[in-house]
Amino acid sequence: MAKIGIIGGSGLDNPSIFENPRDVAVDTRWGAPSAPLKTGTIAGVEVVLLGRHGREHTIPPTQVNYRANIQAFLDAGVTHILATTAVGSLREEIGRGHLVILDQFIDHTRHRKATFTESFEPHRPVHVAAAEPFDARLRAILVDISRRNGFPVHDKGTVVTIEGPRFSTRAESRVFRLWGADVVNMSIATEAALALEAGIPYAAVAMSTDYDCWKEDEEPVSWEAVLAVFKENAAKVTKLLVEAIPEVAVL
Repeated sequence: MAKIGIIGGSGLDNPSIFENPRDVAVDTRWGAPSAPLKTGTIAGVEVVLLGRHGREHTIPPTQVNYRANIQAFLDAGVTHILATTAVGSLREEIGRGHLVILDQFIDHTRHRKATFTESFEPHRPVHVAAAEPFDARLRAILVDISRRNGFPVHDKGTVVTIEGPRFSTRAESRVFRLWGADVVNMSIATEAALALEAGIPYAAVAMSTDYDCWKEDEEPVSWEAVLAVFKENAAKVTKLLVEAIPEVAVL
């Protein structure tokens, strides 16, 4: 039976959306996740919701215990993960409020635990194939529902994940464009890598909130600007995920 994990969660803890919600405090072998898990149902499907940065957004990107978050989902029997994230656009055509259903990542972090593997058994190294890190079937559902609702959506995109919490310099932003990245954020590569290692199909819907700082005819990104665009478009992402859940459940 499918059980869908949602990471991010803006708006999804609304009682009118989440049926029979209850909080479950859990611990894992990697420590506690970012917040208690909120469990319940959406459209009759079991759902587990976790705020990546905590209920009050108090955990900076590098301090998120990504291993505990994914482990908590694994321990709870989650079968698929849908994640949401705000991103900065590195492409002119990806405008504010546009959705990007990510298909690749570049990991530009340096200080995180991005694997569950801390040692190898003798003569039994563990190396996870990662050519296609985001699940194709989940991505197809998110793209299709976005299009049915008329949301501005890009059916693929490469995210470069930076350490944070500072935003990019203009030089870094230009380099990321040269690397072929389409958007930039501070969480997805770490999370996707761990989900891949855990064997849980994972997809992420990214909402473009700004143009980072490569675009000189625009104001450089600020947290206030990111938050304003995200709040304006949160209902769109919520609708997308709510409609996706019953389709994911029958995969």
